[in-house]
Amino acid sequence: MSSMDKEAPSLPLKPFIAITVANSLTNLCYKNHDTMHRGLLNFLSKPLLTSSNPEPRNGVMTYDVTVDTSRDLWFRVYIPTATTASLPVIIYFHGGGFVLCSPHLKQYDDFCRRLAAGVQAIVASVNYRLAPEHKYPAQHIDGFDVLKFIDGKKQILPENADLSRCFLAGDSAGGNIAHHVAETVCESHLVQIKVKGLVAIQPFFGGEERTESEKRIIRPSLVPLELLDRFWRSWLPVGDEYNRDHKAVNVTGPEASDLSTLDFPATIVFVGGFDILQDWQRRYYNWLKNAGIKVDLVEYPSSIHGFYGFTELPESHQLITDIRQFVDEQENK
Repeated sequence: MSSMDKEAPSLPLKPFIAITVANSLTNLCYKNHDTMHRGLLNFLSKPLLTSSNPEPRNGVMTYDVTVDTSRDLWFRVYIPTATTASLPVIIYFHGGGFVLCSPHLKQYDDFCRRLAAGVQAIVASVNYRLAPEHKYPAQHIDGFDVLKFIDGKKQILPENADLSRCFLAGDSAGGNIAHHVAETVCESHLVQIKVKGLVAIQPFFGGEERTESEKRIIRPSLVPLELLDRFWRSWLPVGDEYNRDHKAVNVTGPEASDLSTLDFPATIVFVGGFDILQDWQRRYYNWLKNAGIKVDLVEYPSSIHGFYGFTELPESHQLITDIRQFVDEQENK
């Protein structure tokens, strides 16, 4: 092993077991030609799903809202019960390589509950269509359609939800979705929703080039390079134009949008020092900065990809604190 190679740090037992099981399930449910055995995955995941609950748990109550049954497009609302004061709204997009996970997966239900309580915000966590059954741009379309739905039906949120203080947020693939939805918002006309900021937690970007972190981090724990490539192949339509330099993947690449012409929201980018995707995430930060966008970069040197899902890791708590600070700063401007 080269002195430049990096293995992920030792993890507490619970995250280690969870990551091992997640990787095994993913490999088990992937079939030939990058298709997914969705029925098997749903069966194996069923014990990990949670229901919404109007009774508060950890200071947060929840309920589900259906947007379009034909697409299974819905979102779960998280409401902090400690206050009736006006609260910002966070539209959240979960990760999973565009292929896995959902808002009612326990990992994401717990995280969004912590996010709502810690930031003191109303969170709407979106269930979008998954690849490979639904390829790009289905997930980006679903994300923006949820914003349009909420914009036209504000009453489906609690009375103290302030849509003029709206934030888009997402982790991994959800960070990719949040970025592209933010671009669409800039080119659209929403009446009540005003996007004040974008929270990109280890966003899933890539390109045809192999970056140093993709070559250097030889044991990334959660997302090995082969799995990342499989996610991209699962998500992108077939065609010569749909390689990893497509703008949906490589947002800073040859097809990059000119954000300097858009009223793009202030952004915060979170990067982990043991995330194989970190070089793409830093390029994203620099691209936003060079376009004149207000952007902050927060690095957690010891963090793996997906650290936020494990409360045993101290950075998962620091993340909530840092998001709250960002939200407060944007609200005070």
